[in-house]
This record gives sequence, C-alpha cells and structure tokens, in this order.
Amino acid sequence: MSMQPILVPIAPGERAPDFSLPALDGSGTVSLADYRGKSSLFLALFVGLWCPFCRRSIAQMAAAGPQLQALGVETLGIVATELENARLYFKFRPSRLRIATDPELSTHRAYGVPKPMPTPDLMAALAELHVNPTGELPEPLPVRQAADTLARLDGYVENSIDHADMERQWPQLKGQFLIDSDGFVRWTHIECSEGLAGLGKFPSTQELVAAARTLLEPREGRAH
Repeated sequence: MSMQPILVPIAPGERAPDFSLPALDGSGTVSLADYRGKSSLFLALFVGLWCPFCRRSIAQMAAAGPQLQALGVETLGIVATELENARLYFKFRPSRLRIATDPELSTHRAYGVPKPMPTPDLMAALAELHVNPTGELPEPLPVRQAADTLARLDGYVENSIDHADMERQWPQLKGQFLIDSDGFVRWTHIECSEGLAGLGKFPSTQELVAAARTLLEPREGRAH
C-alpha cells in the first residue's frame, strides 16, 4: 500500500531552505539565517497543537535540548498554528524549546515533508492501524482512540482554532532535520518513512544525540 506522498523531502547533503517565521517568545521573527555561521540546528516541523503526538514530541525535544546544546546544536520547533493560539497553549504549558509558528505549513512544503493523499486504501489501512508511539498506553490502540486517550491524560480540550487546523492539515506528516552551521542538511527523519507503523513516533533522545555527533564527522558528497 502506497501512501502516495506529493512531496520529496530534502535529503542529507542538500542546502536547507531558509525561512522567517513569528517567534513565540516575542523576539520578532526567527530564521535559519539566525543560526548560519554560529551553530548547528535541530529543526522539528510539527502540525498544529491538536496533535497529541506532537505535544509529547515537543516536550521530549525540550528535554533533549541541553544534551544537543552541549554538542553545539540549538533546537527549534515549528508548530502549525496561529501565534496567539500557540501563546495560549504555552502560557499554561511552558517549554524551554524555542518555538516558531507556521499555520500555513509553508516550512513543511519547503522541506518536502509529505502530505499523503487520503485514498481509500490509506483510509482502510489507518482504520486497521493500532499505535502506541510514546509507550504510555497499556497496549496499542486504534489511532483515533490512542489520540483521544492521550488528550484525556493531558487534560487537553481542543478549541475552535485547533479544530480548524486539524481539518486543514490532516494527514500532514512531521519531519526533523539536523542542519549544520553552513546551512546544509546532515540528517533527516520523516514520520512514517518506513510505513504507517511509524505514525506519531518521534526520534528518541539517544537517536537525536547520535545524529548530533555526526556533525563531528567529515562531510562527504555535499551539494553546493
């Protein structure tokens, strides 16, 4: 069964597309150019805050931040919702992770993160899929049931903006990119790249640290 992606992700060795987006911390905008020549960047592209898997991945990424920073890697998460909606969420759930907002998914498109076509085959496969991407559930559950269970554990109540984001964005996938200080992609992780069993999964802290260590290795076959 093919997920029929409509985009091809940026690959290691390619130059990372620039972006300039509103920063959650009120500092104006954040761009890839802010890091060029100064530090490497671990960039995570999430969908809207309606996604419980994204909310958990944001927390995990924030926890991994100090270990990555010790290796010379800064972290940035991009969430696909309006700035004020993100500010409302993080007012009650503060995060050490630097956050930018991109409700129109322009960065996802620039980096080629696929948005599968919701074909009958895909919908049928999703209906049969059971997931437990964070390991918090006693057993894998159907995707919607897993998402609803995690939302209840969070005490999270979806608002009208979240609902509109979900209707517009689903089934957009998520992606993570390690970008060196010269602005070249060195490592990538795309959700479901190995099949639907990867739905909602985010790289472990160990995987992120291992990827960051590759920055200490010589660059080979880099595109210009």
